[in-house]
Amino acid sequence: MKEHKMFQVSTLQALALGYSKSVVTVEELLSHGDTGLGTFEDVDGEMITLDGRCYRASEHGTVTEADGKTGVPFSSVAYLEDCREFELGHTADMAELKKQLTLRIEERFGLNSMHLVRIDGSFAKVCARSESGYRAHHVSLKDALSVTQKDFVFENISGSLVGVYYPDYMDGINAAGWHMHFISDDRTKGGHVFELEMNSGRTREIQIHDLEISLPSTPAFDTYSLKSASKDEIKEVEQGE
Repeated sequence: MKEHKMFQVSTLQALALGYSKSVVTVEELLSHGDTGLGTFEDVDGEMITLDGRCYRASEHGTVTEADGKTGVPFSSVAYLEDCREFELGHTADMAELKKQLTLRIEERFGLNSMHLVRIDGSFAKVCARSESGYRAHHVSLKDALSVTQKDFVFENISGSLVGVYYPDYMDGINAAGWHMHFISDDRTKGGHVFELEMNSGRTREIQIHDLEISLPSTPAFDTYSLKSASKDEIKEVEQGE
């Protein structure tokens, strides 16, 4: 079985505390993985990376392909190869989906590993969000989203969920637990998922043991106290809880 590696840009704590400047470009990000999620410079939209292409969901939930020179302050990607595949039936809500996925990884004693999933399915409902850019230093992600975030609902839609799982002990590097983004089959709609109802879905999943982090190299990065972002705030903005 192939050994997989997660490539991560910066840390969630840095993003939560307001470091939203470019660390790598989209082009460089795609040289490290073909599937994943994240955001763009100044938190200007939600990122969905799928099939080696990077998409941006705007604050209206409309999707366009991102230019290779676009800056990326935070992201997680990997190559979705040598997957474990399984089918999921009707799933009433996000809590049930997370429970089902967690049971699947627990079967393989994987709760202390990272995981990447892609679920291609039919959805009765997807409740999502995205945001426009907010150019400021040391403005927390929570405060920025309170100004720029918009919520929307997609109904009776087919598309793909891209999700990452990080174990509890890595909280702050990324959000502990599952984090999901959505993109429609026609690549015109998407965003960060808060809630859903799935009719059925085909899941591909990989377990990941290696992590490479590309940290910001600018002097401004050292002005952030990265222990001060609260877990509750991170959970609220990243997992919709």
